[in-house]
Amino acid sequence: MKKILIVDDNEVHLVIAENILKGKYETTSAKSGKDALVLLSKGLVPDLILLDVLMPEMDGWETYNKIKGISLLRNVPIAFLTSLDGVREKLYASRIGAADLITKPYEGGELINRIEKMLENR
Repeated sequence: MKKILIVDDNEVHLVIAENILKGKYETTSAKSGKDALVLLSKGLVPDLILLDVLMPEMDGWETYNKIKGISLLRNVPIAFLTSLDGVREKLYASRIGAADLITKPYEGGELINRIEKMLENR
């Protein structure tokens, strides 16, 4: 079963994503970029990371850069989950090499389809 790390400071969003992915993927959750980096530094190597953009202390963009700086994780696809739906965010995500930018709220089927495509392209 493929492993997905979900990083979001909002407990409700974490539970929604976990429920959508339950049974299809093995999920691990982190409530902040710092928590995610701790899990990753302890040896977690997910097949995909879903990363919220708007988080306190360390936002998703900064967390992305720190994760991509870890050589073992450089090829792990990272998709941003965000309520920001502007062209600027989409262009920036594309420019830095994100696998996708998924706008909240999303449908369960949409999330699964986009995850499957990212994992196929890996």
